[in-house]
Amino acid sequence: MARAHLDDARREARALCAALPWLTTAQAEDLSRHYVEQRIALARRLLQDTVRRAGELRQEYETRYLTLRRTLLRRHAACASVIVACAAGVGTAVSALGR
Repeated sequence: MARAHLDDARREARALCAALPWLTTAQAEDLSRHYVEQRIALARRLLQDTVRRAGELRQEYETRYLTLRRTLLRRHAACASVIVACAAGVGTAVSALGR
């Protein structure tokens, strides 16, 4: 990926210098070098920002997932408790009516 960015930057620098035919060879080389440096620095910043944001999103999603998981576990525990309580109540009622 880094090689592709470097190749793209060099190609763009050559195209820029070709569009400016009045530049001397030294000026064109200097402009090309400067353009490539700036382009690579920009690509590096963009990739670092992407990596940073991906880490932030991962943390946000993990936090949200844990919250949802805990909520779901609590709800299942509450439902199971209600079912057990109802079953115990029905059993007691049936036992009382059977006497």
